[in-house]
Amino acid sequence: MQVRVVYFGVLRDLAGREQEAVELNAPARLADLYAGLQQRLPGLEKFAGSIALSVNYEYATLETLLHDGDEVALLPPVSGGSGTDSGGAEGMPPRTRIVREPLDCERIMGEIKAPDDGAVVLFDGIVRNHSRGRRTLYLEYSGYEPMATAELERLAQSALATYPVRDVRIIHRLGRLEIGETSVLIAVAAAHRAAAFDAARWIIDTLKKTVPIWKKEYFADGAVWADGEPFPPEISVLPQGTSK
Repeated sequence: MQVRVVYFGVLRDLAGREQEAVELNAPARLADLYAGLQQRLPGLEKFAGSIALSVNYEYATLETLLHDGDEVALLPPVSGGSGTDSGGAEGMPPRTRIVREPLDCERIMGEIKAPDDGAVVLFDGIVRNHSRGRRTLYLEYSGYEPMATAELERLAQSALATYPVRDVRIIHRLGRLEIGETSVLIAVAAAHRAAAFDAARWIIDTLKKTVPIWKKEYFADGAVWADGEPFPPEISVLPQGTSK
């Protein structure tokens, strides 16, 4: 059988390609595929304990059984498009979006406000002009867009189910961003400010750990992939000493 392997962030640089087709003998688990990749990409072993795997846009474990035609992604810690929209009732603006055009804070605020609200909290993630003690020129955001879209929608639904808030918006931009531009906007509307603040904080903190979007920082003397935050405990990562 054949599966498609997709690489992201620093792992794409390591593999020297964005994706490839890999032949496997059935039945095969994700562990079998990964063992073969380790043999072909020796540098992969140093990422054990920090990267996650997904199958068909869902986080997976090494015991996951693979099938012909599956898409497997190797995901380094995330950091934080195509116009793909999700969420929102018919005729209403979608709750989550991945875009490539500049984000409009005032428009998003206008979308979400309602007479029942006592507060709208807005988180505006901005590209700053320095990082790692060096002057930043610009950033480049890339993402595993089908999976990122699904994860953003899960975040929105979880926030609505967990906190006493009325509505949320989560919009993330991909592509090249200049200093001062917005990379991510999160807006939360609620009857009371405490709930809106709590939900907004939870969304951005979780987004930075679970949504497969990566940031590359460009400086005058080179570029590096930003260090991602560790995946949360509920997401299985490759253990140290994963056998080849």
